[in-house]
Amino acid sequence: MQVEKKVLANLTKCYSIAPLTYQGRFHFLVAAEKTDRCILFDETGKEVDTVWEGPGGVMTMVQVPGSDGQFLATHKFYSPNDSKKAKLVTVTPADGVWEVKTLAELPFVHRFDILVRNGVKYLIACTLKSGHAYKDDWSCPGKVYCAVLPDDLSTFDEAHPLPLTVLKEGLTKNHGYARTEDGGMNTAVISCENGIFQFLPPEQKNGEWEIRELLGVPASDAVLLDLDGDGRKELAVLSPFHGDTFSIYQDRGEGFFKVYECPDKMEFLHAVYGGPLCRIPRVVIGFRKGERNLVSFSYCRESGTYEREIIDRDCGPANVCHYMVNQNDVIISANRETDEIAMYTVTPSSDELAPITVRKMSKETEGL
Repeated sequence: MQVEKKVLANLTKCYSIAPLTYQGRFHFLVAAEKTDRCILFDETGKEVDTVWEGPGGVMTMVQVPGSDGQFLATHKFYSPNDSKKAKLVTVTPADGVWEVKTLAELPFVHRFDILVRNGVKYLIACTLKSGHAYKDDWSCPGKVYCAVLPDDLSTFDEAHPLPLTVLKEGLTKNHGYARTEDGGMNTAVISCENGIFQFLPPEQKNGEWEIRELLGVPASDAVLLDLDGDGRKELAVLSPFHGDTFSIYQDRGEGFFKVYECPDKMEFLHAVYGGPLCRIPRVVIGFRKGERNLVSFSYCRESGTYEREIIDRDCGPANVCHYMVNQNDVIISANRETDEIAMYTVTPSSDELAPITVRKMSKETEGL
């Protein structure tokens, strides 16, 4: 692969990224973990607007399906030890102003999503823990909540929150989340100290969720995709919580079995994307301590194992997002440890065995 890097903006402790269709065009959002703003960019990486100046504490943002720019976000989750006031908010564009309203107070809410099945929108929200008495106290496990999300969200506010139902509890260090298409539907892959679980929304509006245990090992994050092209999905796993080990587990029909573990430790693994990149299924991961690299893994048929390419070094990614523009792959990375919002335009190399190269755009060429 060949990679061209461009720093779009500097944002202190940049963290959360989300695609957003707004005014009929593709955009993306980047928001801060700490007290800083949320920025809207167009597909070329041009800054379009400031959605809010604060309060920050944004772990997740998700567009409301079918809307023109309306999205949900977490606010006031500043760290595992400072998130008692965390909540979900609705953000709605109106006449050039972004209206922010409380959807539900949900202490320690970390990840969430909106899954759609048979035309019904389901909110699924994960709390990292449920309480604590002192710093780094994990004695109160997290939970997974759900709710049917109405088409009209304007009636909800701080005094009239959206009611939530507990789907599953007892999930220690309930950190990881990835949306996965499975069987033609949206599903959720949730990772915690107890293992990795897949949540399938109900077939009917008032039906029951299905919860599958995929793997019983502690995990910080995981993505589910077919990496080797055999028609069965692999689990690419970052472990344990904020850990240093990247592994791949293969579905053999009777459960998942480990088939690869990266020989090098990568301290504070955090960012993860699983999907196509340069026409090949890949997993892109980033880690926030030590070498702080952004790395891609893909399956090599010739060697029968997984190979690694370094996309960028010493950048400290917290989260990444992938999309296509002009038939080129683009990765947006919230490089939290360097306060960089970075765009990586990735193109296939003419020589598949050529090492990856990174060209950083100069100030003179940034506007071209």
